[in-house]
Amino acid sequence: MKRERFQSRLGFLLVSAGCAVGIGNVWKFPYITGANGGGVFVLFYLLFLAIMGVPVLTMELAVGRASRKTAVQGYQALEKPGSKWHIHGWFCVAGCCLLMMYYTTVSGWMLGYFFKFAAGVFSGLEGEAVDGVFYAMQANPAEMGLWMAVTVLGGFFVCSFGLQKGLERITKVMMLGLLALIAVLAVHSLTLEGAAEGVKFYLLPDLGRAAEAGLGQVITAAMNQAFFTLSLGIAAMEVFGSYMSRNNTLTSEAVRICCLDTFVALMAGLIIFPACFSFGVEPDYGPPLIFITLPKVFLNMAGGRLWGALFFLFMTFASFSTVIAVFENLQASSIDNFGWSRKKAALLNCGFILLASLPCVLGYNVWKDIHPIGGRDILDSEDFLVSNLLLPLGSLVYLLFCVSRSGWGYDRYLEEANAGEGLKLPRWLKPYFQFVLPALILLILIQGLI
Repeated sequence: MKRERFQSRLGFLLVSAGCAVGIGNVWKFPYITGANGGGVFVLFYLLFLAIMGVPVLTMELAVGRASRKTAVQGYQALEKPGSKWHIHGWFCVAGCCLLMMYYTTVSGWMLGYFFKFAAGVFSGLEGEAVDGVFYAMQANPAEMGLWMAVTVLGGFFVCSFGLQKGLERITKVMMLGLLALIAVLAVHSLTLEGAAEGVKFYLLPDLGRAAEAGLGQVITAAMNQAFFTLSLGIAAMEVFGSYMSRNNTLTSEAVRICCLDTFVALMAGLIIFPACFSFGVEPDYGPPLIFITLPKVFLNMAGGRLWGALFFLFMTFASFSTVIAVFENLQASSIDNFGWSRKKAALLNCGFILLASLPCVLGYNVWKDIHPIGGRDILDSEDFLVSNLLLPLGSLVYLLFCVSRSGWGYDRYLEEANAGEGLKLPRWLKPYFQFVLPALILLILIQGLI
């Protein structure tokens, strides 16, 4: 069967950036930046994005573009006869499934909150009543299950239409909508009274605050964020390499994807920090910031119902763009490995993800006493396996495959990465790729497991 291709370069860039731009970007990045010395953290983050994120992203894209296959068959097409690199391909499929087993629930929360704000559920609520909306949603398995199911069904419905008519067409609209929404929301936040204090806190390099957090902590936090923001290591990006043209070098495309991803992350902070400082609210970490703190901020604003609805529409676009990108990987893997038609792949994968996502939904109510890994609830346990184990380990496998003689080999990787017009990787980077980069990824892996 002829391999599908992206209709346009813009389509490839927006779909790939859509996969990278996710919930972690827009709620985790601003908080970590604020907690780690503002601009000091951002400088280190950009450095690590350039020296770690971009190289590993080019490797994942290179395996996809050279083989025109998804993970398992991609490795098989490029590895030496008798070698076993392709076994990692099955771990990639498992990683994508595991990621979607909890990500669809959180994406459902975003969608649910958009409808709650649009319908005026928060109007007139104050203090603990605002907190109560979130806790009531978590305690209700039917409501959580409904939003999760809408996300899963919607995602596979889009993917069932194929690459150009489904994923590319919808992601273009969503990503352009996301960029427009983020601009409107950021401009609005910056015009609030006292917003300048929030911007200073967020982006001005403050060596005092960085020293308070500990320079080592700032550097490792920046390294972690730069690495995880691109969802590398589970072949979520490789599939898009298999659809792309050879007109442009992979380094050029990787840099553009990273720039789009970083732009969205930085702008999310420009929405959140000025708004929080304007209304004297401490920016908190994790779900409380998005679902408890920010609704209170919106309720204090003129036209808060509209701004709240727009914010959660932006969050829905950010999360859903990742959902459909990873679903496409699952579909393409099924088509490549089992010879299924696209419609059959959509149907069977949809049924599996719906069932596999239920433990996460029930983990906040019926199964709230179940803590599979180190006292973590079901969602956090699934996230731990993906973020702390499968992403860094998978990235290390891709890296070693591309630079070692027993794998694909540095020369072949370099030839693929440099095919086309644009930024080219120099040959002299080989020792860095062979020795320094693996050590940095191992550091992240060990840190995550500790």
